[in-house]
Amino acid sequence: MTLYYDPVASLGKDCEAFRGGWDDRLWLNVPGPFYGGETDTCRTGRLSAPQHVLYGGEYLTGYVYRQPRTPAETARLVEAADQDPFLGYGCDGDSRWTPEAVREWWRGRGRITRYLSAHDWDDMDWAEQGVAAAVRDFADYIAGPLPGDLRIYLYWLEEGRSPVPGERLPEL
Repeated sequence: MTLYYDPVASLGKDCEAFRGGWDDRLWLNVPGPFYGGETDTCRTGRLSAPQHVLYGGEYLTGYVYRQPRTPAETARLVEAADQDPFLGYGCDGDSRWTPEAVREWWRGRGRITRYLSAHDWDDMDWAEQGVAAAVRDFADYIAGPLPGDLRIYLYWLEEGRSPVPGERLPEL
C-alpha cells in the first residue's frame, strides 16, 4: 500500500486539456501536480470538479484547492480543465514545486485563511454551485488533514516515489 496517488501517471492524452502556465498560477492553489492559472471566469470548474476547484483572486478564476486522490477525482479535474475555454489549468506542478516552495506556501497559509474569511461567500451569486460550503471545506482542510497530505507530497517530491505506511515523512 502506498500513501501518494500519482494522478498525472493516469492522464495520457487527457494532459492536452492542461495548458496553463506556471507563472500564471493563482497563489491560492494547494501544492500538487494540478493548478489553476488564467482560467476563464465563467465558473465551469466547480460544475465538473466541485471537491477540487474553487474561484478566487482578483478575477475570481478557478484554482485547485484539493488535489485528486483517485482516478475518478482525476477524471473530474480533467473535465474541469477541458471545459475551461482559456485552457488555464496546468498539470506540471510536480516538476515545478520544490520542497522549499511547498514549505513556503504552508508558512504563508494565513494569507489564504484570511482571504477565505474576508469574503461573504454566501452572498455571492453562485450559491447553486455551493461555493460557500466549499470555502468552509477548504478552511477545514487547511486546519485538518492538509499538513499530512503535504508531508506525503514532500516525500513524493524528494524521493520520487510514494511513501509506504511507517516511513518517516518530511517536516513542513
